[in-house]
Amino acid sequence: MSTSSIPVGRILQASNQGFVVGCKAMQREIPAFGSFVRADIRSSGTAVYGLIYNVALRDDEFVRHIVIAEPTEEVVRDQQENRQVPIEVSVLTVGCRVGDRILHCIPPQPPVTMDFLYQCPPEEIWAFTSRLDYFRLILNARDVPADELLAASLGFAAAARPSGERDAFLLEAGRELARLLGSDLLRLDGLLRRIAQIRDVS
Repeated sequence: MSTSSIPVGRILQASNQGFVVGCKAMQREIPAFGSFVRADIRSSGTAVYGLIYNVALRDDEFVRHIVIAEPTEEVVRDQQENRQVPIEVSVLTVGCRVGDRILHCIPPQPPVTMDFLYQCPPEEIWAFTSRLDYFRLILNARDVPADELLAASLGFAAAARPSGERDAFLLEAGRELARLLGSDLLRLDGLLRRIAQIRDVS
């Protein structure tokens, strides 16, 4: 585990294809939609990689009672920072690490409940995205905004590279998408437009 990894929260539920993490409050360092995260499976020395695809603030009964009572700023800030119901972060699994090898596949076992989920630092994102086999796992995922998720992940992957390497990486990503989506030109066109937007701002 990289020493620069930032804890996101603790795992509430997990399967091989994805997991849900509970966070205490919205913090600036909590990763955004499409960012790369990692859960370490300490018992086997492996790790599971994923992409955040949803952040949900579930119902809080106490907030229901005070929201109509014109609460003070102090009360509002306290509820935002010390929620009684955790913020739930949903993650799609896109690979794993076994020993020194990074694999773009469904892992043999999911992470364990209450383990930490970590935000991947740039060097780890670079290593994971040095190959693009994980595209297929995103494109085939159900109940996930797959195209938006893939585009957002490419933004993070490009940002993890030196500025002189970003265009080449995004061009390679476009070629891989053309190979995978050659029979779905409408979907391909939408993704290529998103990649062009990333290039414009990177």
